[in-house]
Amino acid sequence: MSQQPEITSPPITASPAPQPRAVTGSVSSAAPDITPPAPAHKHPQRIPRWLERAELFLRVLLRMYIGLAVCYAPWSHMFWDQNPLFVQYPTLSIYAANGAVRGIISGLGLLNLWIAFRDAIHHRDG
Repeated sequence: MSQQPEITSPPITASPAPQPRAVTGSVSSAAPDITPPAPAHKHPQRIPRWLERAELFLRVLLRMYIGLAVCYAPWSHMFWDQNPLFVQYPTLSIYAANGAVRGIISGLGLLNLWIAFRDAIHHRDG
């Protein structure tokens, strides 16, 4: 038989705690059973409401900023028409000057703005 790697991996224990060892041979009645008690069911720690609100505010603010920048950039003469990247690659500037390309990029900015407003309006405290 050829030496092939195993396809299955060894079983992983569900708990990081060490598993109790099985005792072979005779068991002395003098040795107490030292199994730790089962942990009480702990509820996961909740994130404070102020932290959730702060995260929502920053997320909405960032999305609005990015959305406005992406909407405005294709129509800005200084950023779009005099862009060093477009000057270095003239073929890219031909595509960038196309109105449809500018419209698609502005549409992505509007989509980002829409997502920001939707998050701000439809947020539910859980």
